[in-house]
Amino acid sequence: MASTESPQTIRGSFPDDFTFGVATSSWQIEGSSATRAESIWDRFAKIPGAIVDGSSADPACDHLNRVEEDVDLIGQLGVGAYRFSVSWPRFMPGGTGAASRSGAGFYDRLIDLLLERGIQPLLTAYHWDLPQSLQESGGWLHPDMPHWFADYCQALGERYGDRVSHIATLNEPWVSAFLGYAAGIHAPGVVNAGQALEVAYRLMVASGHGVSALRNAGVGNPGIVLNLTTVRSEDPRAEKARDHIDRLQNTLFTDLLAGRGVSDEVRRSTDILTDWSFVTDEGVEAAATPISWLGVNYYTPIRVALPRESDQTAGVGQDTVVYPACPPASLQPRGPLTTMGWEVDPKGLRDTLVETAAALPGLPLWVTENGAAYADRVLDGDVYDPDRISYLSGHLAAAAEAIDEGVPLQGYCAWSLMDNLEWAEGRTQTFGLVHVDPETMQRIPKASFHFYADIAKGER
Repeated sequence: MASTESPQTIRGSFPDDFTFGVATSSWQIEGSSATRAESIWDRFAKIPGAIVDGSSADPACDHLNRVEEDVDLIGQLGVGAYRFSVSWPRFMPGGTGAASRSGAGFYDRLIDLLLERGIQPLLTAYHWDLPQSLQESGGWLHPDMPHWFADYCQALGERYGDRVSHIATLNEPWVSAFLGYAAGIHAPGVVNAGQALEVAYRLMVASGHGVSALRNAGVGNPGIVLNLTTVRSEDPRAEKARDHIDRLQNTLFTDLLAGRGVSDEVRRSTDILTDWSFVTDEGVEAAATPISWLGVNYYTPIRVALPRESDQTAGVGQDTVVYPACPPASLQPRGPLTTMGWEVDPKGLRDTLVETAAALPGLPLWVTENGAAYADRVLDGDVYDPDRISYLSGHLAAAAEAIDEGVPLQGYCAWSLMDNLEWAEGRTQTFGLVHVDPETMQRIPKASFHFYADIAKGER
């Protein structure tokens, strides 16, 4: 385990006005799926084997019924912000049209509880749980989807904009497009690389319409959250693959935000899959609608090398599916690894922030997710998780270093407040600062919770 700085030292390395926060998402924690409409993740979870351990959205973390207890935990952390997402099928069960009185009311209650404790709400409009009814109409490939999404964002802004200044349109469109439509390992479970590229573009267009709708509704600071990361290769023979992966992971999205459209390099490297005829001047202009801030979700770098002999024997495959039309290459993380198999590399966060600031100069940034899954165990009523503490310490130091180098970083949200449904991994991966017993729903703050609380509270 790497050395860990004291909470006092870590807090002292950040500006006094820096915001520490914690994050969750709706499908992963809320439960009570019978009180809302069906989402694409509810439908996906019914496919045998789609979720590793067969978990469903019930009870998840039973957050809907335990919201006061959970907000009390956030208050005990001493953080200044809580990032959460609204369940589209809970807020607007038909996908379009009227909001649900009870569904919208739940988020009213959550927001008010946060504000009573002096915690800033950071709201994400879409964290992957699309109403199934919209998916059956064509989902993100439907030409009316940008307008449906804008209407949804307009309704969110009108309902919550008086109390929530920072609303993100989308969470990680790369995941929605490439894991949902190329690899098929996330909802809706499609395996069509050409469609994945189109969905990526259409998500960004929809986001731009959503940004405009939020502003029209009086939201002061609309933004978007991307999962960006630094892409590395120490093998000159893999440089072509490295560049291709970097373009699909990072610059496809930052170029659209910056108004640069879809680059010639991306078009050439994927022309076997699509002719990009769906890209229009109007769409590019919409995707570039100015945002007030950008959220960066970072967990691990991407390390690209030529396939190992064992990979070649197995046919590789997965990397090519996730990054459509990728030249032959293999993603080869180095240890230490989390239980997700992700390389632990704090420098990757520093590099990602510096690269993002260069791609989008002057745009305020937040780290909206950063954390690690480890095999936690409850011993005598406590959870001691030194590896997670080390992970947080190293990555917070990297964030502070990025600020010292001129990156306009305003806040950091640890992922996640509590152990939850880790999407296709079900309950097999635990990222939380709080342990949640899957049977009793008992919450137990881990050692990392107390470590992070000392940082967030600014105890010196």
